[in-house]
Amino acid sequence: MFKHISKYWWCQIVGWLAYFLTNTYASQGRNTDIYLQRLYTIMLSGFIATHLFRLLVRRWDWQSYPLEKQLLLFFAMWIGSGTLMYGVYYLLVLYVLADEVTDVLGGLMTFYLVLAPWWGIYFLYHYVEKSRMAKLDQLTLQATVKELELKTIKAQLNPHFIFNALNSIRALVDENPQRARTAITELSNILRSSMAAEKSETVSMEKELNIVKDYLALETIRFEERLRVTYDIDPDTLGLQVPPMMLQTLVENAIKHGISKEISGGYVYISSKLKGLQHEIMIENTGQFVEKTKNGHGFGLESTRQRLSLLFGNRASFEIRNKTGDLVEARVLMPIL
Repeated sequence: MFKHISKYWWCQIVGWLAYFLTNTYASQGRNTDIYLQRLYTIMLSGFIATHLFRLLVRRWDWQSYPLEKQLLLFFAMWIGSGTLMYGVYYLLVLYVLADEVTDVLGGLMTFYLVLAPWWGIYFLYHYVEKSRMAKLDQLTLQATVKELELKTIKAQLNPHFIFNALNSIRALVDENPQRARTAITELSNILRSSMAAEKSETVSMEKELNIVKDYLALETIRFEERLRVTYDIDPDTLGLQVPPMMLQTLVENAIKHGISKEISGGYVYISSKLKGLQHEIMIENTGQFVEKTKNGHGFGLESTRQRLSLLFGNRASFEIRNKTGDLVEARVLMPIL
């Protein structure tokens, strides 16, 4: 039964009951019939005035107003309801109790004092509640945008990788069919792992490394002795969480823009280590890094920056630079999850 009573009605009931008890206690034995009748009249007048003005203020959708207008509305409701309260009280006393009302100005001041905390609490509660809901809506919107951006980035990334892998297989079909069939097997392993990665925002370093090994196995068929790969993986990092397809993107970038442009090929060095409370992933490769998108680096590297920012904020960093004249270094630092 009581569950169906709103907060507003509970506040009205408890508030006016508290007013009644406070006045009867403060009267110190002067609870005569006339005194109690006038007290009941004041309570009824206050209830009528506040409720009517509450209906009016809700109809105006006052919460959509800026703070300055809300303050003006507060004073208007306070003075208006106090005046109406006194008017109702005056009529009830005059025509129902058949009594006289004296000291009109004093009565008005008393009613204004009574209603000041009522309207203060009412406006303050709704202002705080509106601010809380606005903050919650903002956080919900940010989370939704973040989720959509992550899914969009991954949806863009996977086709980008698939097309490159298919190009590698196409180059082998006529040259060496047996190796092409092996490459198709490797690609199926990569696609299977990639589809599993789509189900979560992060994957373990071990799973990500398996995708990279499949990819490099496929690329080794294409480049043969021109591609040399070295792994330096700390076993303690295999269970750490990383963005899906991130490592594969950086390795693919090293192959496409580094190794493939060198006549004699080159090497790729992949490192995964703990650095304090951070997980450091480093990829070194033969080649030369050109800023921006002049040589096509832009998409994969930008997607890496976006995912790290969306997942970890400023707690993660990504840097790619020319370590020497013929060596590029990409370094990722992420918080340990």
